[in-house]
Amino acid sequence: MTRFLLAALLLLPSSALFAQAAKPAPAAPAATAHPEVVLHTSQGDITLELYPDKSPKSVANFLQYVRDGFYSGTVFHRAIPGYLVQGGLYTRDLQAKRTRSAIPSEADNGVSNVRGTVAVARGADPNSGTAQFFFNLVDNRRLDFVGNQSGLTWGYAVFGKVIKGMDVVDKMAALPTRGLGPFAGDVPNPLIVIDSANVVGEESAATPATTPQQAAPATQPAKKPSGKKG
Repeated sequence: MTRFLLAALLLLPSSALFAQAAKPAPAAPAATAHPEVVLHTSQGDITLELYPDKSPKSVANFLQYVRDGFYSGTVFHRAIPGYLVQGGLYTRDLQAKRTRSAIPSEADNGVSNVRGTVAVARGADPNSGTAQFFFNLVDNRRLDFVGNQSGLTWGYAVFGKVIKGMDVVDKMAALPTRGLGPFAGDVPNPLIVIDSANVVGEESAATPATTPQQAAPATQPAKKPSGKKG
């Protein structure tokens, strides 16, 4: 009897190990998909990878504009070598298109404005970003969030990066610039036009957006990052 109990006790550890091994492993959390968008421009194609895990509101906003066909026919109206290239709102005639409501700033997401990233352009109010965006040509860490005291300290929300076509962005920045329309300078010559934009894996938007919710503020025609004039 004692021998039987000892044998049973010796079997317990191996049986427990077997039960543990047989228990199904917990499923790994699903990775957040990073959608990609291609901008087909008059200077070449640019492919962006977006960060919905870091900037969900900014990414959703940008994707909606893309799917609505909003960017088709808009231009990059501002190019400053060693700084940024900005666009997404103005037509070939440099008339601002009507936009949706502004979105809350996500500049405090921990993502820095380094070379190749794309960020939400805005006015003095951190929460005034709509359709405009800009590419960082260099590491613009001074555009990062440092505090919520003012629009200057809030910084600019990065929501993606260029994964293909950074040479196209550099080519844009190398074009001569001029003053044109409402802008005193920094308008590329010739104008750089976004012919179309599409989400990778989805059909290109063929129909422009329907009547949006609000007009772009006339008081801030450039909606540009602070720290640079023009």
